[in-house]
Amino acid sequence: MPKMKTKSGAKKRFRVRPGGTVKRGQAFKRHILTKKSTKNKRHLRGAVTVHETNMDSMAAMLPGRGL
Repeated sequence: MPKMKTKSGAKKRFRVRPGGTVKRGQAFKRHILTKKSTKNKRHLRGAVTVHETNMDSMAAMLPGRGL
């Protein structure tokens, strides 16, 4: 039986933390930044975790990664 492949787009965008949570980057910080407030852009910095309601789809995209 062949191994399941990881989605190549998912492996570039997500990292599985040791506790089993998934780290992702923030959206809406790439372009058209002039109309966004400084406070909004400041809160979009850094990485956040994937919500638990999306963890089933994350496990399907990242098989064999401990999810």
